Amino acid sequence: MENQHQISLFQVAEISISYTPKFKASERPKVTSSKDIYNILSQNWDSRKIDLLEQFKVVLLSRANKVLGIVDISTGGIAGCVADPKIIFGATLKAGASSLILSHNHPSGNLRPSQADISLTKKVKAGGEFLDIAVLDHIIMTSEGYYSFVDEGLM
Repeated sequence: MENQHQISLFQVAEISISYTPKFKASERPKVTSSKDIYNILSQNWDSRKIDLLEQFKVVLLSRANKVLGIVDISTGGIAGCVADPKIIFGATLKAGASSLILSHNHPSGNLRPSQADISLTKKVKAGGEFLDIAVLDHIIMTSEGYYSFVDEGLM
C-alpha cells in the first residue's frame, strides 16, 4: 500500500499548448493605430457591461500586427479588476503572439488612467521586454471614447 502512495506522488498532469484561430491569416484585421484598436475592441466589448463593471482584455498580435485574438483576462466590480501578468503572458505565449495591447474599461466614464493602471502597464511592459514580446499600447475604454497610453505619451 505504501508503494502505491509513493508512486502517486510522482504523477504529474500533462500540459498541452494549442491555438485554434477562427479566421484565416488574410482575414485578420491589421492594427496600425490606437483608433484601429478602439474600433476592434468596441465591436468585441459587451455593451451591456462597459458602463457596469470593469473588465481587462488583451489584444494579441502577430509579427505583422494582425489580430490573433482578444483574451478576457479578468472581470471585476464597479471600481476595478485584477490583471495578473502571469495570465496575460500565459495567453500571449500560448497563442504565439509577437506583441500585445492591454485594454480595460472605466465604468465611471473617466478616461484618465489611475496610478494602478500606470504601474501595471510598466510592469507588463518590463515583462514583455524580458520575453521579447512588445507591449504596444494600453487602451482605456468607455462607452463614449478611449484613452491611448501611446497617444498621450505614457509609453
